[in-house]
Amino acid sequence: MSNLKYALNPRSIAIVGASDQINKIGGRPLHYLAKFGFQGKVYPINPARPEVQGVKSFAGLDALPEVPDMVCVAVAGDNAERTVIQCAEMGVKVALVMASGFSESDPVNGAAAEQRMIAAGRKTGMRIFGPNMQGLANFGSGAIASFSTMFLEMPPEDGPVAILSQSGAMSVVPYGLLRQRGIGVRHTHATGNDADVSVAELSTEVAKDPNVKLLLLYLEGMPDPHFLAETAAIARERNLPVLALKSGRTAAGAIAAASHTGALATEDRVVDAFFEHHGIYRVKDVEGLVESAELFLKGWKPKGRNLVAISNSGAVCVLSADAASNAGMPMAKLALATREGLGKILPSFATTTNPIDITAALLSNSGLFSDILPVIAKDAAADAFLIGVPVAGQGYDVPRFARDSAAFAAETGKPLVVAAPQPSVAQAFAEQGLATFATESAAIRALDGYLGQNELAARLAASGARSTYRAAESAAQEGVTLNEAESLAIAEKAGIPVAKYRLCQSAAECVEAWRAIGGPVAVKACSRDIPHKSEYGLVKLGVNSEAEISALFETMTTTVAEKKASFDGVIVAAMAKGQREFMIGAHRDPVFGPVVAVGDGGKYIEALGDVRLLIPPFSASDVERALRSLRIAPLLDGVRGDPPLDIAAFGDLAAKVGALMLDAKLKIASIDLNPVMVFARGEGCVIADALVVQQA
Repeated sequence: MSNLKYALNPRSIAIVGASDQINKIGGRPLHYLAKFGFQGKVYPINPARPEVQGVKSFAGLDALPEVPDMVCVAVAGDNAERTVIQCAEMGVKVALVMASGFSESDPVNGAAAEQRMIAAGRKTGMRIFGPNMQGLANFGSGAIASFSTMFLEMPPEDGPVAILSQSGAMSVVPYGLLRQRGIGVRHTHATGNDADVSVAELSTEVAKDPNVKLLLLYLEGMPDPHFLAETAAIARERNLPVLALKSGRTAAGAIAAASHTGALATEDRVVDAFFEHHGIYRVKDVEGLVESAELFLKGWKPKGRNLVAISNSGAVCVLSADAASNAGMPMAKLALATREGLGKILPSFATTTNPIDITAALLSNSGLFSDILPVIAKDAAADAFLIGVPVAGQGYDVPRFARDSAAFAAETGKPLVVAAPQPSVAQAFAEQGLATFATESAAIRALDGYLGQNELAARLAASGARSTYRAAESAAQEGVTLNEAESLAIAEKAGIPVAKYRLCQSAAECVEAWRAIGGPVAVKACSRDIPHKSEYGLVKLGVNSEAEISALFETMTTTVAEKKASFDGVIVAAMAKGQREFMIGAHRDPVFGPVVAVGDGGKYIEALGDVRLLIPPFSASDVERALRSLRIAPLLDGVRGDPPLDIAAFGDLAAKVGALMLDAKLKIASIDLNPVMVFARGEGCVIADALVVQQA
């Protein structure tokens, strides 16, 4: 049993700084351990009292009858540091440092003390959580080593959800929202500064708990993504959905995150790419973490996202269609037989197309739900359902509506959400086990999140196992820039289509190359010291005469010499004009390793930034999916008479760049292919320029 596992299931817990006052940091864990049924041994440490909260107290850790598995350090400053070091020397397996004043607020002395504690723990194998942590809580075992007030306000109930967070508040806010919805939570852990054990590392243990059916993560920094990759691999084996809220999406948010726990924000699009590659579904806010939770616990196996909306309000029908459209959920086109069947049941003024407006006739005929739902259940076009009941109550047989809806959900086995703003109406549906929300927008957001995670999991399952995490150990080293000819040679060897070219060392060779290639050519100086040649007039397009080519060779030779740069020759290349210019770029992120960017190319790439990032390895279909999420997506299939683009060829090219980044022998630090000329579908693509930087 590794020491980290004792953080989740300790057999004995000591609390240094134990207090009789349950509203003090040293009093709350002791109170919780008794209140919530911890069956292990509990040792309060308080030299001033013979007992604390009715439990025998000890003067110090050295007075205990055994070495505890876990010690909660609820004393401050130097006392905290001394206690942690003593724990390590005794052989304690896990120390929870609840004290603050370390690296999160004092980057000099506090950080140094923090490192001394970590060093002491590593000598003996003791794992340290915190400092500046709220605590760990396993409601399955009653090991509530936490001082959060939330567990007094919202009594716990063991359940299938686990919440891990660096922030104390963000470990219990989702907990509280889930408990309000009647959802049980097994794990609620807040790790603070993550100086030793991080949220990511702890998640590798929590993901193995067979009782956990949904894992929610709140992250501010990601210093050890290899643990998240490991967690994701475990989760895929168990079909365990993992949802993550990563703060610091904006520049202001990144600064705030760094000041909060000393976390270093990473480039946000790389985080998106990393999560998607490993099957972790990223949400935008706290609501995104909890809104879909109930849906993940239903055991559905969704096939698509075509929605059928049913309501007794025309307005709700329209609003549901709008919300579904914004979420990329098409309204299912009902079969003629379904519409005809509904027409025989509903009043003539009702709507039998989707969304289905059953009108206020529901007030006088409580059987409408039970009559129409079986008809709709037979329609194969529907993948998911929304039932909206904006107004009901007195005069309506709401319990019957709820029972009929629950029977319908059981019959179809398809995702179903309910929108009911009236608490009494919502309660009736919730009591039937239906996921109920206050508005149709909230219901569809939850459904979208649930379907989105399932779609991500299905894509990963279809594409096979993900690669293991590859750190960028050499990312910080200064690289060696190759000249264009050397860069193009690497691309050619990898099977990347390159426009025909020759590297020439004289004007005569340039003329010979022009004649061999035929037609107008591009003439470019080749120098490893001048990677961006056009800025210095070292690129000339459409050259088509012997005199001009000879003159350009002399001019470019002189210009390069004036720049005191190396001169590697002049490239004469065939002109290539694609239907659209794209780009492919790759580099080694210092945290996440190889990353590949694909998207719109040309000279405005920095200004427009219409790109997506991918973590290799990936497939051509992954590239196409990325491109279809960009602003240029409508152009891919051709507009205004233009033919569709050969996106399959571009995707294959991008996948080869990903493979280059994974080739350890090549030691490539970065690749820049811009522009990539993409032709009409079936005609391929070609690169006209390349810039490769190799690790030193």
